[in-house]
Amino acid sequence: MTTPSLHDVVQAAHDLWPVSLAEDWDASGLVSGYPEAPVERILFAVDAVQGTAREAVEAGCQLLITHHPLLMRGASFLPASSDKGRVVHTLIEGGCGLLASHTNADSMRNGVSDALIEACGVTEARPLGDPEGETGIGRVGDLPQEVSLHELAMRLASVLQPTAGGLRIAGPKDGRVRRVAVCGGAGDSLFDVVRAESADVYVTADLRHHPASEARERALLQGGTPYLVDCSHFASEELWLARGAKMLEVHLSDQGFEVEILLSSLNTDPWDFSITPNEVPVSASTDPEGSGYAR
Repeated sequence: MTTPSLHDVVQAAHDLWPVSLAEDWDASGLVSGYPEAPVERILFAVDAVQGTAREAVEAGCQLLITHHPLLMRGASFLPASSDKGRVVHTLIEGGCGLLASHTNADSMRNGVSDALIEACGVTEARPLGDPEGETGIGRVGDLPQEVSLHELAMRLASVLQPTAGGLRIAGPKDGRVRRVAVCGGAGDSLFDVVRAESADVYVTADLRHHPASEARERALLQGGTPYLVDCSHFASEELWLARGAKMLEVHLSDQGFEVEILLSSLNTDPWDFSITPNEVPVSASTDPEGSGYAR
């Protein structure tokens, strides 16, 4: 077994998650690093932030692979005084490259949404909106048996990384669900496809008020489904890291390469805590300014 170069690792990653599958707006691929540099240790993480950059360097990694691209919105300048620049400088000065596998890892089989729908209990799934497809955004499939919405939510809560926001659910606790649709990360652009799949519940992240409200209004006119389960963007995608790391390790080993792959220990969800209604004193629910309006 030999040590791969950065070029070898990037090629292996692109074999597993072809960049041709990335959405047009995406920025998956190699951000920084010398192609000929040897790679003995890799860190997998959801986000390319200063915390994961430092974690990679301090662990002696020569490559940080993240799901989210650092430069998806682009940058004209990367001074160390900027957020993105500080990440790049930390990695370069620490001898660590940066590779992003984003919507290409979403679309490919055994990708992000496969990990999420399997966490729901679905064992056989296909891409949303494509009955014959092998690749594509989101997944849909049937549970082995019908469960309550509350049971499904509790099952998810038991496997997702804990975050301040937890899970938000739209629908009755005793609502019955069998067909599950999911999209790891932000998925409120897929409501039409989810409805066309006759899904009982849609699990995704970052649901905004108006798209979620409109989806629930339409659902209530059409039998009440799909119910909604809104989870942390980070948590919905973190589930895939162990799978992605193992796939890359095996693929490199099959080519005669030996590399150690680590998983980030950091929770990079941006929220630190939340306050639930039952934590607010009753007196705080009245109008403190005396305007005559209570909440």
